[in-house]
Amino acid sequence: QVQLVESGGGLVQPGGSLRLSCAASGSIFSIAVQGWYRQAPGNQRELVANIISDGITNYADSLKGRFTISRDNAKNTVYLQMNSLKPEDTAVYYCYADRTYPSPRRFWGGGTQVTVSS
Repeated sequence: QVQLVESGGGLVQPGGSLRLSCAASGSIFSIAVQGWYRQAPGNQRELVANIISDGITNYADSLKGRFTISRDNAKNTVYLQMNSLKPEDTAVYYCYADRTYPSPRRFWGGGTQVTVSS
């Protein structure tokens, strides 16, 4: 099992920044990919960014240049730095982890609310 706990969400003004954290525990050795999705009210959950075990990162095209995903292996934590935030970035942000061993499975955190508003 893999447990994921997000933190760092909150209310921020347009143009501001937030950094989300996702701390993993449990069978973390089996994690191949870790990343973030978000879901705004009335919308489907969409991929924000992920980072593969070898360090390669991927981003939603619309977020490149504003969002940065990174990882601290010593802390088993993945971060999402969000800059130049816009009201349309308002959503619940979910951390996820894809396990490959002993069987493929995706784990989810409980989500953290990000609200961008003046």
